[in-house]
Order: sequence, then structure tokens, then C-alpha cells
Amino acid sequence: MDFLTRLRVGFELLWAILSAEPKLTVILVIFFAGSLIWAFVTNYLRQQKLRKSGILEVDKMTGTVFEEYLQGLLKRRGYKVSLTSVTGDYGADLVLSNTDKKIVVQAKRYNKKVGLKAVQEIVSAKNHYNADECWVITNNYFTAPAVNLAISNKVILIDRDVL
Repeated sequence: MDFLTRLRVGFELLWAILSAEPKLTVILVIFFAGSLIWAFVTNYLRQQKLRKSGILEVDKMTGTVFEEYLQGLLKRRGYKVSLTSVTGDYGADLVLSNTDKKIVVQAKRYNKKVGLKAVQEIVSAKNHYNADECWVITNNYFTAPAVNLAISNKVILIDRDVL
């Protein structure tokens, strides 16, 4: 038998099963229609949440504007925040402080996942700035190697979902 014949036989068999049991047909139609509706509603709500969060605007920012955005966001969270110079920052874009600790932050506004280099840079910056903690904040996600290196170096990763 060729492919088209097998396909026709398969559809005939499926139709025979469905037409023999009308209740089964109704249940399957309701199930698949419900699943489709559920998927559309879930996707719509997710998109609405993203629009409300402002992350879509963050995706359009330049790297410098993203750093300034984080500066304002972290100030509202109670941190004293200073931006480092654009060049010669030793791997840190922001330096945070509160009464308890000093934190250096690497900001990565990327269209792709953030890799190992960002984690390596912030670990180096932690030592240079004599900080207690180091973070990498992105509008995207992190690669698995970056996550593994962050874990072993106690780097806090803040991705799209947390941001």
C-alpha cells in the first residue's frame, strides 16, 4: 500500500470509530475545542500581563536607557544607586548600597540569552568594588552555563520573569 492509501484507510477507520460512538465524538470535540480555547485565553492573558509589566518597552530600550531604568527601579526599592562610567566600569553598571551591604550589578538588555561573560565580569567587579553581593539583571534569560557559573560564584541572576 502506498502512503495515500494508508492515509485514506486511517481516516476511514477513525470515522468508523467516531460515528459508531456519538458520545465519544462529542466528548472528543468538546475536549479539543476546550483545549484550543484554553490555549488562546492563556496566551491572551500572558500577553496582557507582559504589556502591563512594561517589559515590552524595556525590550525596546538601549543599554544605557536600561541602566537608567534599573537605577530608578532599584531606588524605589530602597537602594542608594549610582551608575558607573560607561567605559572602564570593571564589569559593573550599577553600584547599590543600603545599610547592610554593597551590591554591584551588571545590566544586560539583550535580544538573546545572557551567557558566561556577564557572570565572569560581575564576579570580577565584586572583588574590584569590594562588594558583598553581585547581580546580573537582564530583560531576557540566561544560558545554562551562565546559571551554573552563577551558582558556584553566588551571583544572583534576575531574568525577564523576575524583572
